[in-house]
Amino acid sequence: MPIRTQDIVSLTTARSQLSELADQVRAGAEKIITRNGEASVALVDARRLDYYHRLEQAQIHLLMLDEARRALEDVTAGHTRDARDALAARKQARA
Repeated sequence: MPIRTQDIVSLTTARSQLSELADQVRAGAEKIITRNGEASVALVDARRLDYYHRLEQAQIHLLMLDEARRALEDVTAGHTRDARDALAARKQARA
């Protein structure tokens, strides 16, 4: 949902109209609260925030699965080496 001009509210206005803004947010709006003319925080429905957090977790899990898939492909293709040898080579390179 795009942010509309009426969804941008100064901190002063937000303080004085918090109940009304909360009702609008619960009804589906999102509000950007500004401080000194700059976007500062967002007022978002708690259920939507929970949904955003779950999406973020799902994205992290997908990235981890992709990393595991690529690692398994490397192992299958024989692109591996003994960890002790790799650590010894790094240690030698630092010295």
